[in-house]
Amino acid sequence: MVRLYYSRIKAWYKRHERGISPIAFAAGFVWDNITLQRIDLLYENVMFAWNLFEAMAVIVLINAHEAGYWRNRFTNKVVPFLPVLLQFAFGALLSAFVVFYFRSGSIYVSWPFLLLLVGLFVGNDFFRKRYVKLTFQISILFIALFTYFVFLVPILIGKFGTLVFGASGLLALSATGGLLYAFFRFLPQRIQQSKKGLIVSIGGIYALFHVLYFANIIPPIPLSVKDIGLYHSLERVEAHMPEYLYEVTFEPAPWYDPFSKTSSTFHWQEGESLYMYTAIFAPGRIDTTIAHRWSFFDTSQGHWVEYARIPFSIAGGRAQGYRGYTFLRQPAEGKWRVDVITPNGQVLGRKTFQVVINQSPPQLETGLR
Repeated sequence: MVRLYYSRIKAWYKRHERGISPIAFAAGFVWDNITLQRIDLLYENVMFAWNLFEAMAVIVLINAHEAGYWRNRFTNKVVPFLPVLLQFAFGALLSAFVVFYFRSGSIYVSWPFLLLLVGLFVGNDFFRKRYVKLTFQISILFIALFTYFVFLVPILIGKFGTLVFGASGLLALSATGGLLYAFFRFLPQRIQQSKKGLIVSIGGIYALFHVLYFANIIPPIPLSVKDIGLYHSLERVEAHMPEYLYEVTFEPAPWYDPFSKTSSTFHWQEGESLYMYTAIFAPGRIDTTIAHRWSFFDTSQGHWVEYARIPFSIAGGRAQGYRGYTFLRQPAEGKWRVDVITPNGQVLGRKTFQVVINQSPPQLETGLR
C-alpha cells in the first residue's frame, strides 16, 4: 500500500512539476515581501539559520548516499527528492536576500549585485539537475553564507565597514571550510573528485564579493532608506506622542509615479529653501554618520558635479527609520540629485529632481513626517 501511494505521489509530481514550480516561486517571493519586516528581528534570523542548516544537512545526506553510505530501501526512495529540498532551502534564502538587499541599496548603483541575486533566485528553478554536484552545492552555499554574514555581523557587533565586511567573508570561508574538512575526513573520494572545481569556484566567489564591495556596489545592509522626499518647508512640531514630528509642505508626486511621495520637479521661489528629508533604518546597536551628497548636472561638461556633502548622525532602533534632513538656500535651475551615502561612499538611496525657477507659488500639500 505504501509503495502504491509513493508511486502515485511521484507520478503526480512528475506530471505537474512544470506548473508547480512557477506557482511556488511566485508565492514564496510574495510571502517573503509580506512577512519579512526587519533584518534584525529574531524571526527573520531564525528562518535564515534554519534554511542554512537545512541546506548543509541535505548536502551531507546527498553526498553520503552518493559515496555509498546511508543506503537502504527507505533512503533509496528518499534521496531522489533531496535535491528538491535543497532547491527549496536555497530558494527561500535567495528570496529573502533579494527582499532585504533591494530595500537597502539604490538600484541605480547596486544593480549588478542585485541582478546577481535575482539571477540566482530566478535561475534556482532551472538548477535542479546541478544540485546533485558537490561543486555547485558548495558554491551556492558559500554565496548564501557570505551574503548572510555581511549583515549578521554588523547587527551583532553594532558596527559596519571594511573590517567588518572582511570578518564576514572570513566567517563564510570558515563555515564552508569546516564542512569541506568534514567531507575530507569522512567522504574523501567526494573531495578528490571535485577538488579543483571547489578551489576555483570558492576563490572566484570570494574575490568577486570583494571587488563588488570596494566598488561600492554591494548595498550597505543592514542600513536601509525607509523614506526620502523633497520639501518646500520642514518644521519640527511637538505632538501628543512619544516623539516629535516634522510638519512639511511639498509638491505631490504625479499619479504615474506611485512609488514617490514628492514630485521630481521642484518649483523654487526667491527666498525659500529646498529641503531633502530621509528616514534611515539601522539596527538598534548601530550609531553612525551618513551624508547627503548634493550634485548638479553640468550640461556644458555633460556630467554630474558634486556641489555639497552634508553629514549628520543617525541612531539605530527606530522601526520607521532615524529622521534627518539637509537643505540648500539658492539652488541653481537645472537637474539635481541627492545621494544618501555611508562613510565608505556606499549609496543607500538617491533622489533625482529638476529645479525650476517659478514666479508664482506652486500648489502645495501639507503633511507630517
